[in-house]
Amino acid sequence: MNPLQYRAVREKVAELDCILVRPENSAGEPVPPRGLAVFCHGFGAGGDDLVGLASELLQIAAPTSGLALLFPSAPISLEEQGMPGARAWWLLSLQRLLSAMEEGRYEQIREEVPEGIEASRDMLSATIATLLDRYAIDESRLLLGGFSQGAMLAVETACYGLKRPPAQLCLYSGALICEKQWKARASQLARTLILQSHGKLDTILPFQTGLWLREMLEAAGSTVDFIEFNGPHTIPQSAIEKTAHMLAQLIND
Repeated sequence: MNPLQYRAVREKVAELDCILVRPENSAGEPVPPRGLAVFCHGFGAGGDDLVGLASELLQIAAPTSGLALLFPSAPISLEEQGMPGARAWWLLSLQRLLSAMEEGRYEQIREEVPEGIEASRDMLSATIATLLDRYAIDESRLLLGGFSQGAMLAVETACYGLKRPPAQLCLYSGALICEKQWKARASQLARTLILQSHGKLDTILPFQTGLWLREMLEAAGSTVDFIEFNGPHTIPQSAIEKTAHMLAQLIND
């Protein structure tokens, strides 16, 4: 079978502006994908921040089988905070987080339910539902992922936003928040294939916050493929490669 070609298009899906990377045949006609991967960027990034992952993921995962990748842009502009082009899923204070860590106020971090997380969850859920319906697939063909704040939104959406749990969940440099709420629903992710990565030199969301998230998921019955690496607040190459192989499994099973 000849490899498919892929085209990136800007599209508003439900309430979110997105970049959709979709498969096409040699005539430039859209091909119905076998699976959908959604990646949510982090606080302060542009809406296209993670789009660069697409080419590498597709090269490994889907040269001959259709896969759609969606990169939604967070709804909140940070221009008034002096960050033109930057977006956020909800407003936060990184300094407040770091101060709480330094002072040992761990419960405050873990239990915080940030204002705005539910609204972003609902918008993301509607966006995902729109595409699943368009492509006549369901959550058994869905990978939901995110980086930093986007990883937290991915957990929130997996627990509370979808009709069924996603087949796969990729959490890059995330943290445990909303502990009571997530614990109440985390058991439904027991069959979800979960990949998590976190840098031991992360100064934005310290490594410990990622360990809390892993422990919460494992206590609820999930198996977490946890990648720890000697690096900062970023996505390591090893996590990208594992994500690509997860996507190959998603569309070829």
